[in-house]
Amino acid sequence: MKELNNRYKVAVCGHFGGKRNFFDGQTIKTKNIADCLEKEFGSKLIARIDTVGGKKRILIYLAQLLGCLKKSDNVIILPAQNGIRILAPFLAFFNRFFHKKLHYAVIGGWLPQFLEQHTALSDTLRKFDYIYVETSTMKTNLELKGFSNVLILPNFKDLEICNESDLCRSHKEPYRICIFSRITKNKGIEDIAVAIDFINKKLNRCVYKLDIYGSVEQEYKNDFQDLQERYKNFVCYKGVVAPNKSSTVLKNYFFLAFPTRFYTEGIPGTIIDAYSAGIPVVSAKWESYSDVVDEGLSGFGYSMGNNEELISILLKIVNNPDCILNMKEYCLKKAKDYTPDAAFEILKNNF
Repeated sequence: MKELNNRYKVAVCGHFGGKRNFFDGQTIKTKNIADCLEKEFGSKLIARIDTVGGKKRILIYLAQLLGCLKKSDNVIILPAQNGIRILAPFLAFFNRFFHKKLHYAVIGGWLPQFLEQHTALSDTLRKFDYIYVETSTMKTNLELKGFSNVLILPNFKDLEICNESDLCRSHKEPYRICIFSRITKNKGIEDIAVAIDFINKKLNRCVYKLDIYGSVEQEYKNDFQDLQERYKNFVCYKGVVAPNKSSTVLKNYFFLAFPTRFYTEGIPGTIIDAYSAGIPVVSAKWESYSDVVDEGLSGFGYSMGNNEELISILLKIVNNPDCILNMKEYCLKKAKDYTPDAAFEILKNNF
């Protein structure tokens, strides 16, 4: 963190990644919110506290956080599950002396369920001025637990939204589809691979080819290599793409597959990428699915883990590819809901 000035408008505490480039949702959202606030208030009025290193550096960033409570009008935190159990009580305790505005931007959709196992944390979080959640489903779930300080702040990205003239409409078999996310077992990559393998064999031709982008988590590397070898006729791993290049890469694909098995996703950044590129999604229905995907307009959904439904959707698309092509303009309109300007319209009156 840069040396404290006399005064900051906002201190942002989250995983910025240090000197390394991280492409996970937590790091990207932390950077995006800090950048959004800097654009409005100027970099000199925004402090950044980087929690990279986790427990190894906890005393360092807690000291920085305490300094920011003294010097900042607002503090906003973006921790993951382990971090919230430390940062929220720490801030709530010391803010008794400083009386600053406390903000918590939730990453993903896990918080309501998490609080069921950590009930004491609920009392702490009620002392925050604002809790920003990504979807109306999350807001409702927290309000049912007695929270009255919850606002909806959709996930957002600073991406160039493609023009309608850039949309690719000349798709033919084999249809090129993609996955654009962290590569882990619970992202459901095996589900989509099995479904495509079934369809290609059933129709006795290569109907779909699957390109996969994203960083591979260490514990999944061996399984992922096996998957690539098993389905080498139609699966290709394409490496990692910088976040600001996603629209350029994705715009030539037929659709994006999001076969997640994480029920508590919030607004997945990969779907924002897809919309910005003007491509629809075929997705498992996670808890907040209907907040993000307009069924039949920006994508198709199936019951999570139900490969029969997934196969049915993929076959329907083969029989009527226009059902995907006709969604493209609508996806570009949806992308405008997830821009920094849209986000700041929600944030600006709270700081």
